[in-house]
Amino acid sequence: MTISITSSAFKAGEPIPAQYTADGKDISPPLAWTGAPRATKEFVLICDDPDAPSAQPWVHWVMYKIPADTKSLAEAIPRETNPPSPAGAVQGINSFGKGKLGYLGPSPPKGKPHHYHFHLYALDTTLPATPGLDKEKVLAAMKGHMIGEGELIGTYQR
Repeated sequence: MTISITSSAFKAGEPIPAQYTADGKDISPPLAWTGAPRATKEFVLICDDPDAPSAQPWVHWVMYKIPADTKSLAEAIPRETNPPSPAGAVQGINSFGKGKLGYLGPSPPKGKPHHYHFHLYALDTTLPATPGLDKEKVLAAMKGHMIGEGELIGTYQR
């Protein structure tokens, strides 16, 4: 099932405003979604950059255990293991160094635009509450439990 994910900060395929990047305030953008399956038990959000000069896409954000009744994420989610909103959500580590939690925005090298994929997954189960998991561990935990997904892609260029 396809979930529609949007942001009031940028439209699909368009540039992410600087305030949501390392060149600005480096805060997470607001996100909203519709069309999640009724059987959803929780959501997972992963933002990565497949254009990064690395072997694997560069991970900018991992958030899981997002409650099933959540329909949006506010701007500027704090970089804490258990952010105050949405209650119950847990943040994982990104690619910016050992133990870096939460959202860290685009910071590509100068040159061509990079594409930032905000993936939202609906699960038919609840994941372990272990904080600080990386993308690979979250994907492994949710294997076989994804019942819906959506993607919003924004770009950024220096």
